[in-house]
Amino acid sequence: MKLCVFGAGAIGGLMAAKLAQKGDAEVTVIARGPHLAAMQANGLRLRSEGQEMVTRPRCVASAAEAGPQDYVLVTLKAHSLPGAAEQMQPLIGPDTAIVSAVNGVPWWYFHGLGGPHEGRVVESVDPGGVVSRLLPPARAIGCIVYPAAEVTEPGVIEHTYGDRFSLGEPDGSRSPRAQKLSEALIAAGFKAPVRPRIRDELWVKLWGNMAFNPISALTSATLDALIADDGQRGVARAMMLEGQRVAEALGVRFAIDVDKRIAGAAEVGAHRTSMLQDLERGRPMEIEALLGAVVELADLVEEPAPTCRTVLALVRARARAAGCLP
Repeated sequence: MKLCVFGAGAIGGLMAAKLAQKGDAEVTVIARGPHLAAMQANGLRLRSEGQEMVTRPRCVASAAEAGPQDYVLVTLKAHSLPGAAEQMQPLIGPDTAIVSAVNGVPWWYFHGLGGPHEGRVVESVDPGGVVSRLLPPARAIGCIVYPAAEVTEPGVIEHTYGDRFSLGEPDGSRSPRAQKLSEALIAAGFKAPVRPRIRDELWVKLWGNMAFNPISALTSATLDALIADDGQRGVARAMMLEGQRVAEALGVRFAIDVDKRIAGAAEVGAHRTSMLQDLERGRPMEIEALLGAVVELADLVEEPAPTCRTVLALVRARARAAGCLP
Protein backbone atom coordinates (compact mmCIF):
# COMPACT_ATOMS: atom_id res chain seq x y z
CA MET A 1 0.00 0.00 0.00
CA LYS A 2 1.32 3.43 -0.99
CA LEU A 3 0.13 6.19 1.35
CA CYS A 4 0.94 9.88 1.06
CA VAL A 5 0.25 12.53 3.69
CA PHE A 6 -0.34 15.87 1.97
CA GLY A 7 -0.13 18.61 4.58
CA ALA A 8 2.17 17.06 7.15
CA GLY A 9 1.45 19.35 10.08
CA ALA A 10 0.36 18.07 13.46
CA ILE A 11 -2.38 15.60 12.47
CA GLY A 12 -0.69 14.56 9.25
CA GLY A 13 2.56 14.04 11.12
CA LEU A 14 0.86 11.94 13.77
CA MET A 15 -0.70 9.70 11.13
CA ALA A 16 2.52 9.42 9.12
CA ALA A 17 4.64 8.58 12.15
CA LYS A 18 2.44 5.75 13.35
CA LEU A 19 1.82 4.34 9.88
CA ALA A 20 5.56 4.41 9.15
CA GLN A 21 6.38 2.76 12.48
CA LYS A 22 4.10 -0.14 11.66
CA GLY A 23 5.96 -0.64 8.40
CA ASP A 24 3.19 -2.32 6.38
CA ALA A 25 2.73 0.68 4.08
CA GLU A 26 5.09 2.78 1.99
CA VAL A 27 4.54 6.18 3.63
CA THR A 28 5.46 9.45 1.94
CA VAL A 29 5.17 12.88 3.54
CA ILE A 30 4.94 16.10 1.55
CA ALA A 31 6.13 19.10 3.53
CA ARG A 32 8.23 22.23 3.09
CA GLY A 33 10.65 24.59 4.78
CA PRO A 34 12.34 23.87 8.12
CA HIS A 35 9.81 21.13 8.94
CA LEU A 36 10.80 19.18 5.81
CA ALA A 37 14.51 19.79 6.38
CA ALA A 38 14.29 18.54 9.97
CA MET A 39 12.41 15.37 9.00
CA GLN A 40 14.87 14.63 6.21
CA ALA A 41 17.84 15.11 8.51
CA ASN A 42 16.59 13.64 11.78
CA GLY A 43 13.44 11.65 10.99
CA LEU A 44 9.91 12.40 12.11
CA ARG A 45 9.73 12.54 15.91
CA LEU A 46 6.46 11.78 17.71
CA ARG A 47 5.98 12.39 21.43
CA SER A 48 2.95 10.60 22.79
CA GLU A 49 1.93 9.25 26.20
CA GLY A 50 5.27 10.14 27.76
CA GLN A 51 7.32 8.39 25.09
CA GLU A 52 9.18 9.53 21.99
CA MET A 53 9.65 7.56 18.80
CA VAL A 54 11.52 8.41 15.63
CA THR A 55 10.34 7.15 12.25
CA ARG A 56 11.67 7.76 8.77
CA PRO A 57 8.90 8.03 6.20
CA ARG A 58 9.95 9.26 2.81
CA CYS A 59 9.89 13.07 3.05
CA VAL A 60 9.71 15.16 -0.13
CA ALA A 61 8.89 18.71 -1.15
CA SER A 62 6.47 18.04 -4.01
CA ALA A 63 3.83 15.66 -5.27
CA ALA A 64 5.86 15.11 -8.43
CA GLU A 65 8.64 13.55 -6.33
CA ALA A 66 6.15 11.26 -4.60
CA GLY A 67 4.32 9.96 -7.68
CA PRO A 68 0.97 8.14 -7.83
CA GLN A 69 -0.43 6.77 -4.56
CA ASP A 70 -3.10 4.35 -3.41
CA TYR A 71 -4.30 6.77 -0.72
CA VAL A 72 -3.68 10.49 -0.30
CA LEU A 73 -4.40 11.63 3.27
CA VAL A 74 -5.30 15.32 3.03
CA THR A 75 -4.71 17.04 6.37
CA LEU A 76 -4.73 20.67 5.25
CA LYS A 77 -6.90 23.49 6.52
CA ALA A 78 -10.01 23.62 4.31
CA HIS A 79 -9.24 27.06 2.88
CA SER A 80 -5.92 25.73 1.52
CA LEU A 81 -7.54 22.99 -0.54
CA PRO A 82 -8.62 24.98 -3.65
CA GLY A 83 -5.03 26.14 -4.14
CA ALA A 84 -3.47 22.78 -3.26
CA ALA A 85 -5.70 20.59 -5.45
CA GLU A 86 -3.67 21.40 -8.59
CA GLN A 87 -0.42 20.59 -6.79
CA MET A 88 -1.80 17.18 -5.79
CA GLN A 89 -2.38 15.96 -9.34
CA PRO A 90 0.89 13.93 -9.67
CA LEU A 91 -0.29 11.83 -6.69
CA ILE A 92 -3.43 10.66 -8.43
CA GLY A 93 -3.45 7.42 -10.36
CA PRO A 94 -6.40 5.50 -11.81
CA ASP A 95 -7.59 4.15 -8.43
CA THR A 96 -6.25 6.71 -5.96
CA ALA A 97 -8.53 7.49 -3.01
CA ILE A 98 -8.49 10.98 -1.47
CA VAL A 99 -8.96 10.75 2.30
CA SER A 100 -10.53 14.01 3.45
CA ALA A 101 -9.21 14.57 6.99
CA VAL A 102 -10.26 18.22 6.90
CA ASN A 103 -12.42 20.10 9.42
CA GLY A 104 -15.83 21.47 8.52
CA VAL A 105 -18.22 20.84 5.65
CA PRO A 106 -16.24 18.98 2.94
CA TRP A 107 -16.25 19.60 -0.82
CA TRP A 108 -17.77 16.14 -1.41
CA TYR A 109 -20.73 16.69 0.94
CA PHE A 110 -23.50 16.19 -1.67
CA HIS A 111 -21.83 13.32 -3.53
CA GLY A 112 -23.61 10.02 -2.95
CA LEU A 113 -26.25 11.65 -0.75
CA GLY A 114 -29.08 11.22 -3.24
CA GLY A 115 -32.18 13.37 -3.31
CA PRO A 116 -32.65 16.79 -4.88
CA HIS A 117 -29.19 18.13 -3.94
CA GLU A 118 -27.09 15.24 -5.28
CA GLY A 119 -23.85 16.54 -6.78
CA ARG A 120 -24.34 20.12 -5.61
CA VAL A 121 -21.18 22.19 -5.12
CA VAL A 122 -20.64 23.78 -1.68
CA GLU A 123 -19.30 27.14 -2.80
CA SER A 124 -17.96 28.10 0.62
CA VAL A 125 -15.33 25.34 0.45
CA ASP A 126 -15.29 24.63 -3.29
CA PRO A 127 -15.55 28.01 -5.05
CA GLY A 128 -16.62 27.52 -8.63
CA GLY A 129 -16.29 23.76 -8.21
CA VAL A 130 -12.50 23.89 -8.65
CA VAL A 131 -11.82 21.26 -5.99
CA SER A 132 -14.46 18.89 -7.37
CA ARG A 133 -12.97 19.16 -10.85
CA LEU A 134 -9.44 18.37 -9.67
CA LEU A 135 -10.33 15.97 -6.85
CA PRO A 136 -13.52 14.25 -8.06
CA PRO A 137 -15.85 13.47 -5.14
CA ALA A 138 -16.05 9.84 -6.29
CA ARG A 139 -12.44 9.50 -5.10
CA ALA A 140 -13.22 10.85 -1.62
CA ILE A 141 -13.32 8.91 1.63
CA GLY A 142 -14.59 10.97 4.55
CA CYS A 143 -12.45 11.07 7.70
CA ILE A 144 -13.45 12.62 11.03
CA VAL A 145 -10.37 13.63 13.05
CA TYR A 146 -10.54 13.34 16.85
CA PRO A 147 -6.89 13.48 18.06
CA ALA A 148 -5.23 16.71 19.13
CA ALA A 149 -1.58 17.30 18.28
CA GLU A 150 0.86 20.16 17.74
CA VAL A 151 4.10 20.75 15.85
CA THR A 152 6.27 21.88 18.76
CA GLU A 153 9.39 22.39 16.63
CA PRO A 154 10.37 21.44 13.08
CA GLY A 155 10.15 17.69 12.67
CA VAL A 156 8.59 17.13 16.12
CA ILE A 157 4.93 16.28 16.79
CA GLU A 158 3.42 16.40 20.29
CA HIS A 159 0.32 14.19 20.51
CA THR A 160 -1.98 15.49 23.27
CA TYR A 161 -5.01 13.21 23.23
CA GLY A 162 -7.32 11.08 21.09
CA ASP A 163 -6.71 8.14 18.76
CA ARG A 164 -9.82 7.87 16.57
CA PHE A 165 -10.24 8.60 12.86
CA SER A 166 -13.75 7.61 11.76
CA LEU A 167 -13.98 6.76 8.06
CA GLY A 168 -16.91 6.66 5.67
CA GLU A 169 -17.78 6.52 2.00
CA PRO A 170 -20.01 9.42 0.92
CA ASP A 171 -22.59 6.93 -0.42
CA GLY A 172 -22.59 4.93 2.83
CA SER A 173 -21.13 1.77 1.31
CA ARG A 174 -18.61 -0.40 3.12
CA SER A 175 -16.16 -0.41 0.24
CA PRO A 176 -13.01 -2.55 0.03
CA ARG A 177 -10.88 0.61 -0.18
CA ALA A 178 -12.36 2.06 3.02
CA GLN A 179 -12.01 -1.26 4.80
CA LYS A 180 -8.39 -1.64 3.71
CA LEU A 181 -7.54 1.86 4.97
CA SER A 182 -9.32 1.13 8.25
CA GLU A 183 -7.24 -2.00 8.72
CA ALA A 184 -4.02 -0.07 8.07
CA LEU A 185 -4.90 2.64 10.60
CA ILE A 186 -5.95 0.06 13.21
CA ALA A 187 -2.68 -1.81 12.72
CA ALA A 188 -0.86 1.49 13.32
CA GLY A 189 -2.58 1.90 16.70
CA PHE A 190 -5.58 4.05 15.88
CA LYS A 191 -9.30 3.43 16.19
CA ALA A 192 -10.66 3.66 12.64
CA PRO A 193 -14.26 2.46 12.28
CA VAL A 194 -15.97 2.60 8.90
CA ARG A 195 -19.29 4.38 9.38
CA PRO A 196 -22.30 3.95 7.08
CA ARG A 197 -23.57 7.46 7.94
CA ILE A 198 -20.39 9.52 8.05
CA ARG A 199 -22.27 12.84 7.79
CA ASP A 200 -23.99 12.18 11.14
CA GLU A 201 -20.60 11.99 12.84
CA LEU A 202 -19.27 14.90 10.79
CA TRP A 203 -22.06 17.12 12.11
CA VAL A 204 -21.54 16.14 15.76
CA LYS A 205 -17.97 17.42 15.51
CA LEU A 206 -18.96 20.41 13.38
CA TRP A 207 -21.75 21.20 15.85
CA GLY A 208 -19.21 22.43 18.38
CA ASN A 209 -16.70 23.87 15.94
CA MET A 210 -19.26 26.04 14.14
CA ALA A 211 -20.09 27.81 17.43
CA PHE A 212 -17.15 27.60 19.83
CA ASN A 213 -14.46 28.49 17.28
CA PRO A 214 -15.87 31.80 16.02
CA ILE A 215 -17.09 32.90 19.44
CA SER A 216 -13.65 32.26 20.93
CA ALA A 217 -12.08 34.30 18.13
CA LEU A 218 -14.40 37.19 18.99
CA THR A 219 -13.91 37.02 22.77
CA SER A 220 -10.43 35.42 23.14
CA ALA A 221 -11.98 32.99 25.62
CA THR A 222 -10.69 29.47 26.18
CA LEU A 223 -13.28 26.74 25.82
CA ASP A 224 -13.93 26.34 29.55
CA ALA A 225 -14.34 30.10 30.09
CA LEU A 226 -16.63 30.42 27.07
CA ILE A 227 -18.96 27.69 28.31
CA ALA A 228 -18.90 28.99 31.90
CA ASP A 229 -20.09 32.42 30.73
CA ASP A 230 -23.88 32.53 30.42
CA GLY A 231 -23.87 34.96 27.51
CA GLN A 232 -21.28 33.17 25.37
CA ARG A 233 -22.76 29.76 26.12
CA GLY A 234 -26.21 31.05 25.21
CA VAL A 235 -25.00 32.33 21.84
CA ALA A 236 -23.20 29.04 21.17
CA ARG A 237 -26.29 27.02 22.07
CA ALA A 238 -28.49 29.13 19.79
CA MET A 239 -26.03 28.66 16.91
CA MET A 240 -25.91 24.91 17.49
CA LEU A 241 -29.70 24.59 17.50
CA GLU A 242 -29.83 26.51 14.22
CA GLY A 243 -27.16 24.20 12.80
CA GLN A 244 -29.10 21.17 13.98
CA ARG A 245 -32.19 22.31 12.09
CA VAL A 246 -30.10 22.74 8.92
CA ALA A 247 -28.51 19.31 9.28
CA GLU A 248 -31.79 17.53 10.02
CA ALA A 249 -33.36 19.15 6.97
CA LEU A 250 -30.59 17.44 4.98
CA GLY A 251 -31.27 14.04 6.58
CA VAL A 252 -28.73 14.02 9.41
CA ARG A 253 -29.57 12.21 12.66
CA PHE A 254 -28.06 13.46 15.92
CA ALA A 255 -27.30 10.73 18.45
CA ILE A 256 -26.98 13.22 21.34
CA ASP A 257 -28.72 16.46 22.28
CA VAL A 258 -27.21 19.93 22.27
CA ASP A 259 -26.66 20.15 26.02
CA LYS A 260 -24.77 16.86 26.12
CA ARG A 261 -22.56 18.11 23.27
CA ILE A 262 -21.84 21.32 25.19
CA ALA A 263 -21.09 19.36 28.36
CA GLY A 264 -18.66 17.19 26.43
CA ALA A 265 -16.84 20.28 25.16
CA ALA A 266 -16.64 21.69 28.69
CA GLU A 267 -14.70 18.61 29.78
CA VAL A 268 -11.86 19.55 27.43
CA GLY A 269 -10.94 22.40 29.82
CA ALA A 270 -8.83 25.50 29.12
CA HIS A 271 -8.41 24.79 25.43
CA ARG A 272 -7.71 27.55 22.91
CA THR A 273 -9.71 26.70 19.81
CA SER A 274 -7.93 26.36 16.48
CA MET A 275 -9.57 29.54 15.19
CA LEU A 276 -8.37 31.51 18.21
CA GLN A 277 -4.85 30.11 17.77
CA ASP A 278 -4.86 31.11 14.10
CA LEU A 279 -6.04 34.62 14.97
CA GLU A 280 -3.33 35.06 17.61
CA ARG A 281 -0.65 33.87 15.17
CA GLY A 282 -1.89 35.97 12.26
CA ARG A 283 -2.81 32.93 10.15
CA PRO A 284 -5.86 32.44 7.90
CA MET A 285 -8.88 31.25 9.86
CA GLU A 286 -11.21 28.36 8.95
CA ILE A 287 -14.29 30.55 8.94
CA GLU A 288 -15.95 29.35 5.74
CA ALA A 289 -15.59 25.60 6.30
CA LEU A 290 -16.81 25.79 9.90
CA LEU A 291 -19.54 28.43 9.69
CA GLY A 292 -19.82 29.99 6.24
CA ALA A 293 -20.77 26.62 4.75
CA VAL A 294 -23.40 26.09 7.45
CA VAL A 295 -25.03 29.40 6.51
CA GLU A 296 -24.82 28.43 2.82
CA LEU A 297 -26.64 25.17 3.63
CA ALA A 298 -29.15 27.11 5.72
CA ASP A 299 -30.02 29.13 2.61
CA LEU A 300 -30.41 25.88 0.68
CA VAL A 301 -32.98 24.48 3.13
CA GLU A 302 -34.54 27.91 3.83
CA GLU A 303 -33.52 27.95 7.50
CA PRO A 304 -33.30 31.54 8.90
CA ALA A 305 -30.30 30.83 11.22
CA PRO A 306 -30.11 34.47 12.44
CA THR A 307 -27.53 33.86 15.19
CA CYS A 308 -25.20 32.01 12.85
CA ARG A 309 -25.49 34.79 10.28
CA THR A 310 -24.69 37.49 12.83
CA VAL A 311 -21.67 35.68 14.27
CA LEU A 312 -20.42 34.90 10.75
CA ALA A 313 -20.50 38.59 9.82
CA LEU A 314 -18.70 39.53 13.04
CA VAL A 315 -15.95 36.93 12.78
CA ARG A 316 -15.34 37.74 9.11
CA ALA A 317 -14.91 41.39 10.12
CA ARG A 318 -12.56 40.36 12.95
CA ALA A 319 -10.47 38.28 10.58
CA ARG A 320 -10.37 41.06 8.00
CA ALA A 321 -9.18 43.58 10.57
CA ALA A 322 -6.47 41.19 11.77
CA GLY A 323 -5.35 40.23 8.26
CA CYS A 324 -6.41 36.62 8.85
CA LEU A 325 -8.64 36.02 5.83
CA PRO A 326 -7.34 33.36 3.40
